[in-house]
Amino acid sequence: MAQVVVVKFQKGCKPYYFGAGGHTLAKGQGVVVETSRGLEYAVVVDPAREVPDEAVVQPLKNVIRPATERDEAILAEHEARRGEAMRICKEKIAAHGLPMKLIDCEFTFDGSKVVFTFTAESRVDFRELVRDLASVFHLRIELRQVGIRDEARILGGIAPCGREVCCAGCMPDFKKVSIKMAKNQGLSLNPGKISGLCGRLMCCLAYEDDYYASACKKVPKLGAAVATPEGRGTVVSVNMLKLEVRVKIEKDGALVYRDFPADQVQRAEAERPERPEREERPEGEETEPEKRPERPEKPERSERGGQQERRKDRGNGRNAERQQRPADGAANGRRREKRPDHKNRGERPANDGRGQGKRPGNGRPEGDQPEKNS
Repeated sequence: MAQVVVVKFQKGCKPYYFGAGGHTLAKGQGVVVETSRGLEYAVVVDPAREVPDEAVVQPLKNVIRPATERDEAILAEHEARRGEAMRICKEKIAAHGLPMKLIDCEFTFDGSKVVFTFTAESRVDFRELVRDLASVFHLRIELRQVGIRDEARILGGIAPCGREVCCAGCMPDFKKVSIKMAKNQGLSLNPGKISGLCGRLMCCLAYEDDYYASACKKVPKLGAAVATPEGRGTVVSVNMLKLEVRVKIEKDGALVYRDFPADQVQRAEAERPERPEREERPEGEETEPEKRPERPEKPERSERGGQQERRKDRGNGRNAERQQRPADGAANGRRREKRPDHKNRGERPANDGRGQGKRPGNGRPEGDQPEKNS
C-alpha cells in the first residue's frame, strides 16, 4: 500500500495522487503541483490515504508546496482576464468565419500559455486564428477541440433530477452507456426522457445496471405464461426492486390480478397436442407390408447392344436402297422437264420490263460503257 495525497484541479472532478513531500496538509487546502502542463494549482481532497500500488502511476510526484497568498492572487488575476480573452477569441472566430463554438478559456498557473477549448462538427483549420491570437496576447496559444459530452462537463448545469450533472459534480470518467440499460430498468425509451443536457444517454443509467441485469434473470418477461399457486396466468407487470410479479389469472369467467414473489412463479410449459395412440394388435399376428407397384426391369447390356445393332442395320438398308436408285428418272418411267435457262442460271431476259436498255450483268446503259484503251 502507498501513502498518497488526493487532489483535484479546477473544473474537474477526477482525483489525482501525489506524494506529500514532507508537507503537513489539510483537507480543502490549496497546493502547487507539477504536471505535464507545468505548474498548476490544485485543492486537497484527502490529505492521507492508502491505495494499492497498482493504482499509482509511477513515478509518484510530490507536492511542491502549499499555496501561498501570492499564489492565490495570481489565480484570481487569471480568472479576471478570462472574460476579456473569451470575448476577443469569439470576435476573431467570427472574423475568420470558422465553424467552431468556443466553450472555455484557461490561463496556465505560470502565465506562459492560454488554452481555448471549443467544439466543432468536423476538423477546423485554425492556423490563421492562432497567429492573430498570439499577436494580441503575446503568449503561447493552444486550441483544444472536445466532444459534446466534454462540453456538458466543462459548462455544467442542472440535470433533469434537479441536481448538478454527474459528469461535472461526481463522476471522474465517462462510462459507456447503452439503450439496453434503459430497457433493463423498465424506463421509457423516449429520447427526451433518458437523455442528458448533452443530448446523449444519461450517465446515471450505468449506476444500477449491474443490479437490474441480475434481477432480469430472476423474473419472467412481460406477457409470459406462468404457473402460480393459484393457477396459470399471464405476467402484466414486474417490480424489480421488490422482485414481485403481477399475474393476470382467469377464474370462473372473471379476471383476477395477484402479486406473487418471483420465486413462487414458474414459467408454464407450452402444451403440446397429444399424438393418437397406435392400435394394439394381438401377439403373433403379423402384418404384411404394403406392396409397391413393380417397375419394369431394365434390359441387360447384351440386350441393349442387340437393339442398337438392329437399328444400325435398318439405317444401312435404307441408305443402300437410295444408292441403287437410277440417277436419271427415265428408269422409273419418269421424264424430267428441262427448266428454262434464266431460272437455272439466275439470268434475266433482256426485255423483262425492268431497266430497259441495260445489258444483263451490269447496271450501266449501253451508251455509258467505258471505252477500252487501244
